[in-house]
Amino acid sequence: MSPPPESKQDRRPPYQHAADELRRDILQGRIKPGEQMPAIRELQERFGVANMTIRSALNVLRDEGLVYTIHGRGSFVADHDGGGEFSVGYTAPAWYLANKGEKPGQAERAEGRPDDAEAAGATLAEMLTALRDEIRALSADHQELRREVEELKAAQQAKP
Repeated sequence: MSPPPESKQDRRPPYQHAADELRRDILQGRIKPGEQMPAIRELQERFGVANMTIRSALNVLRDEGLVYTIHGRGSFVADHDGGGEFSVGYTAPAWYLANKGEKPGQAERAEGRPDDAEAAGATLAEMLTALRDEIRALSADHQELRREVEELKAAQQAKP
C-alpha cells in the first residue's frame, strides 16, 4: 500500500474553487469595489470550467454580499471593508451563515476577537429602520410625481 500523497487533492466542487479565488481577488483589492467582474466567458477560460460553474461561483459571492448583478450589464463588486487576506475585515451575512449552520460572530470568537454581535444587530436594526423610512418617503414622492405627470398630460391633451 502506497503512502497518501502529501497534498491531498481538494474534492470540493469546481465552483467553490472559482468562488474562493474570486473572493480572494476581491478582498485583496485586485478587483475593487464598484468595478465590474470579468465576463463569464473570460472566467470560464481562466478556470477551465463550464458556464454554469462560473454562474454558481458568482451566486456564492452574491449570496455572501461580495458582488451584485445588474441584469444585462454584468456582476460588480459590492462595497466592503476588507483590505487584506479574506479572513480580515469580512464576515459573511447572518442569513448566509444561518444557512450554513454557523452563527454570526462565530469566526471572530474562534480567533479571539470580541463578540460584538449584539451591537452589530442593534446597528443593523437601526439601519434597516432608517432604510425603511427612506423607502416610504421615496415611495410617497414617487406617487406625488406620478399624479403631477398625469395632471400635466391631461392638461396638455385638453389644450386645442
